[in-house]
Amino acid sequence: MSDTILFPASIIGSMPRPNFVRDLIAESSSHSPEDYQRLMGSAIHYIVALQDAAGLDVVSDGEWWRKSYIGVIAELAHGFELGTNPADGRPWTIVVDKLSPKQPGFIAQEISFLKTLTNKQLKATLPAPALLGERMWDPEESTKAYPTREEFVAACVPILRREVELLRAEGVSIVQIDDPHLCLFVDPDVRAQYDDPQRASDFAVDMDNQVVDGIEGVRLAVHLCRRAGARARGEADHRGGYDPILKQLGRLKVDHITMEFTTPGAGDMSVFRELPEHVEVGLGCVSCQPGQVDSVDTIVNRVEAALGYLSADRITLNPDCGFAPGSAADVSIDEVYLKLQNEVEAATRLREKYG
Repeated sequence: MSDTILFPASIIGSMPRPNFVRDLIAESSSHSPEDYQRLMGSAIHYIVALQDAAGLDVVSDGEWWRKSYIGVIAELAHGFELGTNPADGRPWTIVVDKLSPKQPGFIAQEISFLKTLTNKQLKATLPAPALLGERMWDPEESTKAYPTREEFVAACVPILRREVELLRAEGVSIVQIDDPHLCLFVDPDVRAQYDDPQRASDFAVDMDNQVVDGIEGVRLAVHLCRRAGARARGEADHRGGYDPILKQLGRLKVDHITMEFTTPGAGDMSVFRELPEHVEVGLGCVSCQPGQVDSVDTIVNRVEAALGYLSADRITLNPDCGFAPGSAADVSIDEVYLKLQNEVEAATRLREKYG
């Protein structure tokens, strides 16, 4: 990730939202736009200062400007409707009309503000097209606009690609496409739900590639996870090594792939041998599970295991996933700070040993 530092310490993207931030987002309509910008800007100043104090080399704004990580697409494009998911009663944004540009640069504005707060490397995150298709296309409500899920996914690509171009112009260090949908295909139970899992996972990669292909001047990444956030909410724990999707990972047109490796079900690190040699690995070596704080020694040991397959200059340290498993999740921000401190200390020890 950096030409001047080994084992950079990074964050995946999201950070826990304290109650005052959740309240601010929920009650945003009760504030004037100017007051909301001032209050949320102050909050983001705090979360960036926390990352700076921990010593991270790559920081984000915690994704706090966004009411919903997945739902941020509705800030970028018209065509969505906010309703309630009949399955669980949670707010649910679904596509109901043809997409058209709404606020191009909404995510780029996050970076514009972030640049004023720190001189660290900056990461911006976007949801993968296939992930949006999985979450936001409904067979009853969406088919008038997009008869198939795949048509909706394809329509998301130009919206997201334009945002990547604007992020590059804004001077972001790394653009990360978050694609937990692709990573679900490591799970045999998930693969069994598809008539052709190979075709479905190939489609996810094709859409990611269309978002970033040919864009130069910015580091491009894809983040894979097994829904670590969902596990924190007590939902499905998707297991399986990366072997079933290695062909797909080799086709991604990015510089960097983040992979989760703190859980027993993540498989063997020997899969790194199969990745293209130019690809850096964001090694998930810090658990993001609430209540689980990995020691510095544990983190160092995980990285040293990866060094059996990767050169030191190809490894970035990061948590398995984001630290906010859902926009309203209750996660201790002080515990996260300790985890990030341990990650940074592990990176320091590794540099002293291998630098």
